[in-house]
Amino acid sequence: GQKMWITNAFQADWMCLLANTSEGAPHRNKSLICLPMNTPGIHLAKKIDKMGMKCSDTAVIYFDDVRVPAKNIIGQEGLGFTYQMMQFQEERLAATALSLTPMVNIIEQTIAYLKERQAFGQPLLNNQYIHFRLAELATEVEMLRSCLYRATDKHVAGEDVTQLASMCKLKVGRLLREVNDSCLQFWGGMGFTNDVLVSRMYRDMRLTSIGGGADEVMLGIICKGMGILPKKMK
Repeated sequence: GQKMWITNAFQADWMCLLANTSEGAPHRNKSLICLPMNTPGIHLAKKIDKMGMKCSDTAVIYFDDVRVPAKNIIGQEGLGFTYQMMQFQEERLAATALSLTPMVNIIEQTIAYLKERQAFGQPLLNNQYIHFRLAELATEVEMLRSCLYRATDKHVAGEDVTQLASMCKLKVGRLLREVNDSCLQFWGGMGFTNDVLVSRMYRDMRLTSIGGGADEVMLGIICKGMGILPKKMK
């Protein structure tokens, strides 16, 4: 078989593989397996040429009669899908947490630049639209931080945070796009160069609305939690 979109495949010593290990229902026939990358039969096909996240390789992997001992199964056999769904909640909270400081930093860097950049005899930051827009973005970031803290507290307490984690993941992906796009615009021509951080943020952080569950997947989960997702027709 094969796996695509494998992060850091060329750098990794081992991978956590979700694979079918028995017959039966799709949600109950999968196991998580610790698979050393030097196992015979593993072939790293190529590095995928991405628009961003250049420091992290992403690869296509092919498996040719790969065999591993049963002791490499993580947890209980057949519960791999369940474990993966549980992990997703922490991954989505982590994606939110890891994005807060970059957003704060790029807003602060943009403010510093706009204080120095002169137009029509005064700093660009004096433009009401610009400083109002930056205030809006900073407010959105802090509101997201509050949602993340609430979700984290509930998760630590052992509560189900599927709904809140999905909301955080949806919001952070969209807010990153909003912050980076607005700030890049305020940098003008400099923002379109590779000499400043904002252009890298614009490229790299776009992945957040795709990886770890796309925005559309998050919306589906949230709708299901609200009881408004249409049921499949039999």
